[in-house]
Amino acid sequence: MTKHFTDENFAQEVIEASKTKPVLVDFFALWCGPCKLQGPIVDQLAEEMGEGAVIGKANVEEAVKIAEEYGVMSIPTLIIFKDGQAVDTLTGLQSKDSLTAQIKKYL
Repeated sequence: MTKHFTDENFAQEVIEASKTKPVLVDFFALWCGPCKLQGPIVDQLAEEMGEGAVIGKANVEEAVKIAEEYGVMSIPTLIIFKDGQAVDTLTGLQSKDSLTAQIKKYL
């Protein structure tokens, strides 16, 4: 299941969770065309990964603080967190296979 990350829950849902398993955060906006294509891919990946990884989305218009903190300048931007740190950043539309391969590096 895809999680919804906000400024308020980011520390617990992403930083703390990444200490036990990788976390993928899809930074997006509702008006962004490529983000509309990326969203279903992220949802599908979340289903397939199950409990192996935490996968979710952060709307940059709602999670402004977090987007700024991690330097999100264009969307979609996908960041993988592991052990409390951002370890990989992907910008632009990504395939499910590409995302799967990136996440598996941190399992």
